[in-house]
Amino acid sequence: MSIRNHFLPLALAGALAAAPAAAAADYVQSSGALSFASEYQGETFVGLFPDFRTTLSFDPAAPQDAKLEVSIPLATADTKNGDRDSTLETADFFNVAKFATARYTAAGFRSLGDNRYVADGTLELRGVKKTVPLTITWTPGDRPVLSGKATVKRLDFGVGAGDWSDVSIIPDEVAVSTKVTFAPAR
Repeated sequence: MSIRNHFLPLALAGALAAAPAAAAADYVQSSGALSFASEYQGETFVGLFPDFRTTLSFDPAAPQDAKLEVSIPLATADTKNGDRDSTLETADFFNVAKFATARYTAAGFRSLGDNRYVADGTLELRGVKKTVPLTITWTPGDRPVLSGKATVKRLDFGVGAGDWSDVSIIPDEVAVSTKVTFAPAR
């Protein structure tokens, strides 16, 4: 075997080892919407959390390394109904006096293919931490967009205590959706 035949595999291995690994891009929210939908005595209502903030570290080639963090100031809940909004702030619901902020954090996404993922993240709400899967669609680009949907079981977090725990008045499952446009973090 010639020196050349020994050198080529070593040179190729060295070149591959020196190649830079794909790095996750760090993003901050530039705009977005975070909404929730439920019913009260059979009437559907939708609420928004206008002041939520999201950061993301993500590389589609390595979704298992993603990091997603969402901070949700609960007192900003807006259902376009003042009575309902003030009720949501009480101890029976979000208890904003004691738990002002909810948080959603995920470390790693599972790929579903076609720019779709699942984040098995943790929602911390009213001092309770539970896993809540978030199904994500990722739209890449200069200003990438993350669209997501989840179902939160409110009673798992103590939201709607006392008479409000009756699921014939308010269902246990609350639909949550988000759409966030990101900018590169500086």
